[in-house]
Amino acid sequence: MFYLGIDFGTSGARAIVIDENESIQTKINCTFETVNEDKLASNWQNILYTILGKIPLIICQEIRAIAINGTSSTVLLCNAQGMPIVTPLWYDDIRGKEYLKNIQEIAPDNHIVCSASSSLAKLFWWYNNVDCKEATFFLHQADWLGSLLHGKLGISDYHNALKLGYDVNKLNYPNWLTVLPFYTILPQILPPGTPVESVTLDIAEQFNLRKDCQVCTGTTDSIAAFLASGVKHPGEGVTSLGSTLVLKLLSQTSVNEFKSGIYSHRLGDLWLTGGASNTGGAVLRHFFTNKELEIYSNQIITDKPSNLDYYPLLKPGERFPINDPQLLPKINPKPDNKVKFLQGLLESMAKIEALGYQKLQELGATPLTQVYTAGGGAKNKTWQKIRERFIKVPVSISPQTEAAYGTALLAKRSHINLE
Repeated sequence: MFYLGIDFGTSGARAIVIDENESIQTKINCTFETVNEDKLASNWQNILYTILGKIPLIICQEIRAIAINGTSSTVLLCNAQGMPIVTPLWYDDIRGKEYLKNIQEIAPDNHIVCSASSSLAKLFWWYNNVDCKEATFFLHQADWLGSLLHGKLGISDYHNALKLGYDVNKLNYPNWLTVLPFYTILPQILPPGTPVESVTLDIAEQFNLRKDCQVCTGTTDSIAAFLASGVKHPGEGVTSLGSTLVLKLLSQTSVNEFKSGIYSHRLGDLWLTGGASNTGGAVLRHFFTNKELEIYSNQIITDKPSNLDYYPLLKPGERFPINDPQLLPKINPKPDNKVKFLQGLLESMAKIEALGYQKLQELGATPLTQVYTAGGGAKNKTWQKIRERFIKVPVSISPQTEAAYGTALLAKRSHINLE
């Protein structure tokens, strides 16, 4: 028996199939084509189908469950047939900032939805700026992609729905949300990894899947990376170094603070507390090729600080550990020496990471004891040494670093629970 996890990021999608022993059987990577934003959703669909088509037949025929993760707060507005009626909005889109005052008037103080990039802020923007007459379903990226496989619309999970305003303590939509005029298009919320339905007959036949292959509710990319790490003990954290920098600390207590962009996800009886910064790999790739990153990283003397003080962003706006949609990038002075410039960027990102973990503990999270690293930046040993100097706890690479692996684990658990 096999289990498929698919990770949808900002630059592409990755898939991993594991077996009963949680060993990887196959990996598939697909890069998004550069297409008109109006075709963004259809591009996601094409990538999803391309991935399924690339899985070896002998494996495909024995996949028992599928789970998908997506970038947190990347959302779609769909009609009754599940077709997007407007261009999806990415996780970092802040056009909803003009409606923050409206949200702050109804939401509790310090609530995660009081952010310019929250799912609810995006929905407010759509409701006030586009024709929503055909809008029947408000879905997250992972919700919509899952529906393409199982055919049921209007279902989400409470990891994706946190930034929509779903109450993960009481497991319901709060009263202040149910009175909004667009409440009827919000999805039904289930725990992550809940079996929704078997794949449709068309999908089963097209991709040689079992007719009883279950599709379950998904999660977010950062939580999937956390699940991949295998972390089980409070005090252990996972930093995902992808296009952005995401921190997750397993804690016995829930921590939430709007002004610092900090929030907590439910994970059984424990909590995943943390936040996501807009700094990260996307900034590095803006200035360096992958080959340059490898060459210059190896030339950095990690115990000799660059003394450069940056806040590396590609555009104004930050979410965590500073929640400020107007925060300006700081990438000057820029030295002619590319090795020193890269060192300054890596050190500044490490400072942001350290500040994030520090804030979590100041607000009552379980004290940090160990950090595991996931994402594309995990393999950069120079960055690891720099980060360890700033974070002041052991830093190591997660045994499994890919979010797709964590999502495959979610699929496996869903099947075990179903049995």
